[in-house]
Amino acid sequence: MPANKNGPSGKKKKGRRARLIVIAVVLLLVGGVGYGTYWSISTVRASFPETTGSLQLKGLSGPVQVKRDGYGIPQVYADTPEDLFRAQGFVQAQDRFWEMDVRRHMTAGRLSEMFGSGQVETDAFLRTLGWHRVAQREYDTKLSPTTKKYLRAYSDGVNAYLADHQGKSLSVEYAALEFEHDYTPEKWTPVDSVAWLKAMAWDLRGNMQDEVDRALARSRLSAKEVEELYPAYPYGRNKPIVGSGAVDETTAAFDPKATATDPANTAQNGVGGATQGFQTQLSSLSKTLDEIPALLGPNGTGIGSNSWVVRGQYTTTGKPLLANDPHLAPQLPSVWYQMGLHCNRVSSACPYDVAGFTFAGMPGVVIGHNQDIAWGMTNLGADVTDLYLEKVTDQGYLYDGKQVPFKTREETIKVADGKSRTITVRSTRHGPIVSDRDDELGEVGKNAPVGTDVGDVAPDRGDGYAVSLRWTALDPSNTMDAVFELNTAKNFTDFRKAARDFAVPSQNLIYADTKNNIGYQAPGKIPTRAKGDGRYPAPGWDSRYEWTGYIPQAELPWAYNPKQGYIVTANQAVIGKDYKYTLTDDWGYGARSQRITDLIESKIKDGGKISTEDMQSMQMDNSSEIAELLTPYLLKVDIKDSFVREAQKLLEGWDYTQDSDSAAAAYFNAVYRNVLMLAFGNKLPKELRVEGQCLRVRPADDSGPAEDLDGSARLVRECGQRDPASAQPDGGDRWYEVLRKILKDPKNKWWKTTGTRLQPASTNRDELLAHAMKDARSELTAKLGKNINSWSWGRLHRLELKNQTLGVEGPGVVKLLLNRGPWNLSGGEAAVNATGWNAAGGYGVTWVPSMRMVVNLDNLDKSRWINLTGASGHAYNAHYTDQTEKWVKGELLPWSFSASAVKKSTEDELALTP
Repeated sequence: MPANKNGPSGKKKKGRRARLIVIAVVLLLVGGVGYGTYWSISTVRASFPETTGSLQLKGLSGPVQVKRDGYGIPQVYADTPEDLFRAQGFVQAQDRFWEMDVRRHMTAGRLSEMFGSGQVETDAFLRTLGWHRVAQREYDTKLSPTTKKYLRAYSDGVNAYLADHQGKSLSVEYAALEFEHDYTPEKWTPVDSVAWLKAMAWDLRGNMQDEVDRALARSRLSAKEVEELYPAYPYGRNKPIVGSGAVDETTAAFDPKATATDPANTAQNGVGGATQGFQTQLSSLSKTLDEIPALLGPNGTGIGSNSWVVRGQYTTTGKPLLANDPHLAPQLPSVWYQMGLHCNRVSSACPYDVAGFTFAGMPGVVIGHNQDIAWGMTNLGADVTDLYLEKVTDQGYLYDGKQVPFKTREETIKVADGKSRTITVRSTRHGPIVSDRDDELGEVGKNAPVGTDVGDVAPDRGDGYAVSLRWTALDPSNTMDAVFELNTAKNFTDFRKAARDFAVPSQNLIYADTKNNIGYQAPGKIPTRAKGDGRYPAPGWDSRYEWTGYIPQAELPWAYNPKQGYIVTANQAVIGKDYKYTLTDDWGYGARSQRITDLIESKIKDGGKISTEDMQSMQMDNSSEIAELLTPYLLKVDIKDSFVREAQKLLEGWDYTQDSDSAAAAYFNAVYRNVLMLAFGNKLPKELRVEGQCLRVRPADDSGPAEDLDGSARLVRECGQRDPASAQPDGGDRWYEVLRKILKDPKNKWWKTTGTRLQPASTNRDELLAHAMKDARSELTAKLGKNINSWSWGRLHRLELKNQTLGVEGPGVVKLLLNRGPWNLSGGEAAVNATGWNAAGGYGVTWVPSMRMVVNLDNLDKSRWINLTGASGHAYNAHYTDQTEKWVKGELLPWSFSASAVKKSTEDELALTP
């Protein structure tokens, strides 16, 4: 069971519990701990929102009702769209303004204004990317007048709340911040809302980290070995999202019934390696990248989502059921905010009757349903980023033999209680020079990776190459238009039209409607390349490696009422390898998607039907594909040591499910982690290994004999440099495929290790597996105790919710007050219940299903949903984490939608008046 239980049901019980917590906290603080002498009950409670009675909201054209259920989830009713979004801004500011304020400072590269000099480097990188600048251009040049009108109304609502609240009345975090320096939030702007889409696009940007990691790995591994660690997608075993179809050359549109005539456009000849000189530069860039995902979530194989939809012929309701659970880093409060937006009378003048999951700080509903359709999203993973090597000269940079001047701009970073910093951002035709943002990048090596065509000559290396970033999200788009279009779509035609505007992040969009139709659309602005495949950095000096355009929206894959009666998207390949265009080669490998497919097919065979409860149960499926693959080999190893043999027996008869109380799951995952470290992790360069993990290895540039003339090993001590959440091998389903390809080859070179003072070398598979089982037994004995009967997966696999910024970087007592947990979780890496962990870094939870929903298109009031935390961002509010306990157990809350159902579930009602 989890270590804490702070989500009791019932309004009175929750309110009493909240008061007791507040009193306990204040007693602690007043006792002299940290800031205690300055805080009081009134300080802690000052920011709790008014949820009953009546308040005036400037700018409204008529009254608005805000009805909250027992979990504080608001449903907003208004007569006009402007009033609806003005009220949405006000209500979200009530519950989540600290979160909103931190987000907008992050997207603008202005965190130093809130938190001081420790954020300067992060701000410098974000200013270099220029998210807020791009968002401003989108607002000025791309968005429709209607979208702008709604964004302004939303901002007015936020600012109406700010006009009457400051300091501790905004949140307890502002009270803490006041002890450090003076800070007053400025007014909210429409661009602040648009910029958050850039942050999400960064989080879901595709294969950029893989591109860096492949190049970094070349310092110790050959090109062939690197490719062995990135195997091809298993199309023959794990089904793509769209099972058939191709671009019809006569209509220039994708046809789900067409047959491919052209092979996939997989242009090659990119920069295909990394020598040690460029290694320094990529390593520095990699460390810089780590700093940004720390605010949003680790970017890796676990970041993705599950969604699936089943047509009415296979459901107990006779209409579609749609499930979705996006996988993101755990945050407190959750990245999502549940909400309903309803026009009192739905018409062309006021077309909104929608509910679902929103982003605090942005109007509209991102994922959810309206009165006609439902939609979900998973990360498509399209390759929308390329790193370019740039030959820098005194005059600028080299391009097709000519010197081209940089585009430059000055950025001033204001620092709270400190001196402002000014940086110069340089950009090439490809994008900003991201390698300028790290001191180490001034020391570029003598060699660089250049894998151009035979006969091509790379420019003189000199002091090395800079690195620029080409990314679709740095071009203005109208994704914000798509959000409002989705909210009001009535059918599949409207849905696909909205998808055309959904440029970034590129998401798999899944669909169902009340007329028993289901569908899928791959949207996004996805580049095409003349040369290069996006797997390695490209030579920026050669125009043949430019992007040639983007995949036409009409030619992107889609499906409508496929004959199998269901659609599954879980970050697997979108379509078969004969598709005309290359979307990416770095898909998820389909472990989750195929498991969901198998669960659906097992349920509907022989005339079976799927219920809402079945969809919910599937979301909590804990089965481990790698356990099913690897365990038979582990059980065949002859273990002589009785201490290790005792643990090995845990795997006998195990059903491969990773329940939180399972000792077998705990031991298997420890064994799996040690197998990966022995076979692969210890052979990777320091740039990919966990920070502080030190090994004695041969120098990366050592091509001489394995031993010196006196027989001693040629070894040096190297320590890892990567953040534990993004180190390799991470254990995701890419590594399932790597192991699958060598398990039947007991003498494969990857099984061989050099050994250490404490561990003898392994010469084959079974020796390495035996060493891993021994190491796992020792590790769990140290972590969980000698008695294996006391072991459980949940004691290793724990979720801790940390309040953003102050909960991570603040004083200890502030962390204690703002953070929650731990909870012991079931599930695991690449399971459907994707409570992700990084095998290189440990067993702690690094990403989670950030919300879960099941939409019932037969009766929308019988839909269900759950958030990771709660509606409130205010510590000690009854709704701070009141959904978490249910989320841990896999429970879902009732999701009221109709006016009558909302009325029945309402516990607090607030009237907003002009």
